Amino acid sequence: MKENKIIKGSDKSKIMKSYAGVLLFIALFIVVVSLFPERKEIIVNESVKYFIEMLIIIPAVMLSIGLFSVWASKEKTSKYLGKESGLKGALISIIIGSLPTGPLYMAFPIASSLLKKGASTLNIVVFLGACACLKIPQGIVELKFMGLEFMILRWSFSIILIILMGSIIEKAISVKKETFTQI
Repeated sequence: MKENKIIKGSDKSKIMKSYAGVLLFIALFIVVVSLFPERKEIIVNESVKYFIEMLIIIPAVMLSIGLFSVWASKEKTSKYLGKESGLKGALISIIIGSLPTGPLYMAFPIASSLLKKGASTLNIVVFLGACACLKIPQGIVELKFMGLEFMILRWSFSIILIILMGSIIEKAISVKKETFTQI
C-alpha cells in the first residue's frame, strides 16, 4: 500500500531555510547580471569556475570531516583542545591549522566539528587564524621571496595576534552567555 506523505508546516519552513542561501544567491546573480549586462560573460565564467572548484574541494572536505569524526574522539578533542588545554591547545590548533592547503572555507566545517567535540572557542579561532595566515606551503614561498627574518617576524606576530584575538573572542562570548543566563 502506498503511503501518502504530507509535509507539515514546520518541515516546510526547515526546507525553505535550508534553500534560502541558494535562492538568495540566484536572485543576487540575476540582479547583478541585469544591472551589468556587458559583464554577463565574465560573471557567468567566474561563477562556473568557482562552482567547479567547489565540486572538487567539497569531497575532500567531507572526507577529512568524516575521518576526523572517526579518529578524534570527543574526550581527546576536549582534553587537547578544550577550555583546560591552555597554551598546549593553542599550539596544537596552530599546527593543525597550518597543515591544510586550499581555501579558508575548507576549514569552517572542520572548525564546526571541533567545536561540537568540545574544543574551546579560543582554539577554534586559533585554528581558523592559522588556516588563514600560517599555512606551511605559504611560509615556504614567503621564505624564498621575503627571507627568513621577514617570515619569522610575520609568523611570530601572527601567532601572538591570533591567540590574543581568540582570547578576546572567548571572553566576549562567555560574558554574553553569562548575561543571557542572568536575564
